[in-house]
Amino acid sequence: MFQKWPGNWNAIIITLIFLKLLIIFNRKSLFPITSTAPSSQPFKSNFSCAPPHHSYPFCNTSLPIKTRAQSLISLLTLHEKIQLLANNASAISRLGLSAYEWWSESLHGIASNGPGVSFSGPIRAATSFPQVLLTTASFNRSLWFSVGRAIGDPRWGRGQETSGEDPMVASAYAVEYVKGLQGEDLVGGDGGFMVSACCKHYTAYDLENWGDFHRFSFNAMVSKQDMEDTYQPPFQSCIEEGGATCLMCSYNRVNGVPSCADPDLLQRARRDWGFKGYAPEDAVADVIKAGMDIDCGTYLSRYTQLALEQGQIREEDINRALSNLFSVQLLLGLFNGDPSGGHFGKLGREDVCTLEHKKLAIDAARQGIVLLKNDKNLLPLKQTTITSLAIIGPSANDSSQLGGDYTGVPCNPISLFEGLRPYIKTTYASGCGDTRCNSSDGFAEAVRISTEADAVVVVAGLDLSQEDEERDRTSLLLPGKQMDLISAVSSASERPIILILLGGGPIDVSFAKVNPQIGSILWIGYPGEAGGQVVAEIIFGEFNPGGRLPITWYPESFSSVPMNDMSLRPDPSQGYPGRTYRFYTGEVVYEFGYGLTYSNITYKFISVPDNITILNTTSKSGPSKLTTHKTLDGIDYIQVNDIASCNLLKFEVQISVFNHGDMDASHVIMLFGRASTSIRGAPRKTLIEFTRVHTESLNAVQVNIGIDPCKHFSIVNDDGVKILPLGNHLLMLERLEHSISVGL
Repeated sequence: MFQKWPGNWNAIIITLIFLKLLIIFNRKSLFPITSTAPSSQPFKSNFSCAPPHHSYPFCNTSLPIKTRAQSLISLLTLHEKIQLLANNASAISRLGLSAYEWWSESLHGIASNGPGVSFSGPIRAATSFPQVLLTTASFNRSLWFSVGRAIGDPRWGRGQETSGEDPMVASAYAVEYVKGLQGEDLVGGDGGFMVSACCKHYTAYDLENWGDFHRFSFNAMVSKQDMEDTYQPPFQSCIEEGGATCLMCSYNRVNGVPSCADPDLLQRARRDWGFKGYAPEDAVADVIKAGMDIDCGTYLSRYTQLALEQGQIREEDINRALSNLFSVQLLLGLFNGDPSGGHFGKLGREDVCTLEHKKLAIDAARQGIVLLKNDKNLLPLKQTTITSLAIIGPSANDSSQLGGDYTGVPCNPISLFEGLRPYIKTTYASGCGDTRCNSSDGFAEAVRISTEADAVVVVAGLDLSQEDEERDRTSLLLPGKQMDLISAVSSASERPIILILLGGGPIDVSFAKVNPQIGSILWIGYPGEAGGQVVAEIIFGEFNPGGRLPITWYPESFSSVPMNDMSLRPDPSQGYPGRTYRFYTGEVVYEFGYGLTYSNITYKFISVPDNITILNTTSKSGPSKLTTHKTLDGIDYIQVNDIASCNLLKFEVQISVFNHGDMDASHVIMLFGRASTSIRGAPRKTLIEFTRVHTESLNAVQVNIGIDPCKHFSIVNDDGVKILPLGNHLLMLERLEHSISVGL
């Protein structure tokens, strides 16, 4: 069914599409980054609806968006329509439409991966923020600026791009990102809506190239329970709450059907979630009829005519796709005439790499970095007692290693070595030739400088040679001889060393966790252009680290788990331990949510109810009483969709957070929950809510967290239906627990 066109459509490279860029970076529409126009005239290049074409109805800003879109479609020939289904949309000079490049990338700052951005013009750099996973580790909604999806497997090469393994966190991340980019009012079409954000990759995409499995041919077998419980919520929130105007289907098949050709997936987004944007992808008849709107490539522009001639699709199908595309462009204000008169018409090169943007990149890196170990308070170092420092590792003096994938040209990056030099006399040795560390030839020099310094930092971990798009990991251990380098240096050093770990995926550093000669461990992810400065600030106590791990750090034994098994729940009969902190039953190196601070923080529940009663007088279906059911374990439950009184069940938990340390702290509070009785298939625990608060030294702060029992106490059963178990539910805050009884 899915091989009607030349070649295997699953093998066609469907590259990434993003509309996450400021309009000044759009190559072929408003302000080309390759333009030589001075910054005071950013829109001197051609634009749509310029005189003498401005009298067309689609240029009339007083008309509704839908009317304008239909007007434009009615003026196009069939050939012109087809040429507009590719990312590089052709100019139509007779209507005054300029060419338009849809494909741009901005995962954590402007990236140079797609054809819509080039750094060869007057704008040579743009702020490079931390990679998504590290920003997620801040657990601070105000910092989040990327669309995420949950990660299931720790070896996934693109795990660094995600917002971790928890579906609630990934959902919250997506909502904040979309609102931050698009704003919350998408009805104007006056150019105030600046960018279109894309939810990707929809859905169950968690594998690049592992063994005999490849993302273009991989068939992700996902149960209804896992789909509704974990894989779908981030996308649903991205659309329903965030209002995203783009949805990108994933490369793989889901339960036998290519995601881009699955009408149940694509139309569900429009029918059930209220999606009103456009969806990119390929294979002509199947995907267009399934609800896809655009292809990042030339497949649609080459084969749509053939599909029409063979009766596989109708011109009305093309019109539907174009209506979605034009509606988004109209919202962006691209058919309003001269853009210089719009909300963002004066943007130019002086608005890139600003001090404000750089400060945000610094703050994001500060809040995301995670302190994993700090024996005997080795950190922070005191400049009064430490006069020299050695930093070792192939990535220690290479700022290009700090960005991760989908990175552009950063503004003013500095390496970790360069960041430390203003603080202390610092020497450097690579130890290994590169991250692969296949040789020990550089060990001797690394050992030598470590014996001559008061403090020693070893930078180890991953880079894009180990994890990337099209590249999954096969091991969770440090690459090559990195472990040997760390051991050699720590054994030679007079004092315990500081280990810094780069990378987006978890690493089994069990050896370092228990080694007393390794006093402190910092995970810095890919910290972006500010990484060198921020790591130095944390090491010398100018900032108190407070990040938390957004993913479970598994031991190397997890590498034997088949990566193609998408199941989240454990299966003891098959020796399968499950995935993510919510279901995994094995040992961990560091758990989800783990993170230390230089302060000592304690909690206390101030106000929290003991009982919650569901009104049993009415249901959503009518005046009849609620119907209770039983799980296979014999636990009573109610289907959440039957409960009409969910809003009446909501309550707040008041928590006191006390900082016993001598430093102020920006602290992450993570409230977990679970049913007190074991229910088959239910999470071992799940994150209910999180927040980040500033706590002053030797002072307490009160925090209120809202709880919605229908949302936070419910689970998903085998049929993919949300149910609310009756009985006791536990709220868990670090070592504190409080039981709440839910009944009728």
